[in-house]
Amino acid sequence: MKSDTTRAKKRTRLCQMPTPGNIAGRSSSITNAFFNAIIPIDAPTEEEEIQALEILGMDPTDIRCAYCGEKSTEWDHLRAIITDQRPTGFITEIANLVPACGKCNQSKGKSPWRTWMVSSATLSPKTRGVIGIEDRIARLSKYELWREPTRIAFEEVIDAGLWTRHQANWRTVLALLTESQKLEHFPFYCRPFRASLNQA
Repeated sequence: MKSDTTRAKKRTRLCQMPTPGNIAGRSSSITNAFFNAIIPIDAPTEEEEIQALEILGMDPTDIRCAYCGEKSTEWDHLRAIITDQRPTGFITEIANLVPACGKCNQSKGKSPWRTWMVSSATLSPKTRGVIGIEDRIARLSKYELWREPTRIAFEEVIDAGLWTRHQANWRTVLALLTESQKLEHFPFYCRPFRASLNQA
């Protein structure tokens, strides 16, 4: 049985506990899923991959983050494909992808890459004290000029009826998330179980 003193004492946790789930907090993931599903993916050839890395000054056997120089773990959309809950028109293709690390990809999000790199955003190259930022910006600027990126006016090329239904389905799912978050009986049923754990 834990004493009141033990329970009240603040301590540094050795086991990092997850934060309670928030249903409505998944709205961004749902939005991305709805629009990512209709954004084309144009896989590059090996020649295009090699050419892209050459422009960025990288060795294919040691691919680095184009923003900071750390080991690359993924490829990031240089220009956001979704912003303000709508497709921007850019697609997933080699002209719009650069190697990135998880920290830079997470920090950049949907921000314009150039302003983000020299911003005070958490985990941005400037904030992390990355050396040679101007050189990296110059290489990325050259990469932007390599080829014209594809840009699609989705609302013009997709049947109006289908587009309206897709938007309506998306809004319905977001509304259901919000409604479920408001339900009060879930935490009510959990209280007795949580109380028994605290008394153990």
